Amino acid sequence: MKLTLGPILFYWARQQIMDFYADMSEQPLDVIYLGETVCSKRRALSLDDWIGLARDVREASGAEVVLSGLALIEAASELSSLRRLCDNGEIKVEANDMAAVHYLSRKGVEFVGGPSLNVYNAFALEELTRNGLTRWVPPVECSADLLAALMQQAQQNQLELPEIEVFAWGHLPLAYSARCFTARAENLPKDDCGFICQNYPEGVPLTSQEAQPVFTLNGIQTMSATPANLLAEYPRMQRMGIDALRLSPRARDMAQVVQMFDTVRQGAQPPLALDGCNGYWHGQAGMLRVEEVGLC
Repeated sequence: MKLTLGPILFYWARQQIMDFYADMSEQPLDVIYLGETVCSKRRALSLDDWIGLARDVREASGAEVVLSGLALIEAASELSSLRRLCDNGEIKVEANDMAAVHYLSRKGVEFVGGPSLNVYNAFALEELTRNGLTRWVPPVECSADLLAALMQQAQQNQLELPEIEVFAWGHLPLAYSARCFTARAENLPKDDCGFICQNYPEGVPLTSQEAQPVFTLNGIQTMSATPANLLAEYPRMQRMGIDALRLSPRARDMAQVVQMFDTVRQGAQPPLALDGCNGYWHGQAGMLRVEEVGLC
């Protein structure tokens, strides 16, 4: 299976982004995604900067590079920026909103379908494939059984499937909102937030009244409290025919995460249980680590 590095979901400073991708260019990654998917106010890099960085990363790593678009379009200016992204003419685009699918399919160019597209069956997926989709990242709440059923549905109906890339490690992006939760937590208006997200390079942890981790707040994005970790599921995903595993960037120890997955990919025995949540993969509540409660 391919190892891919998803786009950075948090708001990092320009130099931190540059240093991160210089490090990741030395890792055994097959696909590297770049770009802003969460908030259009995060402008540490412009579109031209992202394209230039994509060229540098491609040359340094030899990996395929993809530019990711916003998952929630709220203004005409964001739609205009998305159109410019889709018109870049050089780097493949990950569509995280149906507006991007519309632009890219009309241009007749191939694209990746991101996890925020609501696609759950083989017929919908085949429609997108006929319009240029070459790789699909299922929504993070999809279970192994749902994916297996989708693949069987495609086989029974002789439908063409794209590559399937599973979100295998990192804080799960669960929902998007017009409200900025990070600004609200700091008692700031969204339109004058002072880019407060930069103070939280791995998001804001949110706990219950019982002090249990529940979510991670990341601007307008709500994420899982702990990173998902599907490394123990590697053999099953391999048997299913999953094509790629997505690792979502974090500010610390990302190289170790890549190496951990690559070691198993090279033939090492995967661990039986790991830190992190994996409930969704087993059809349970996403926040669970199902080994702890005897569900698998």
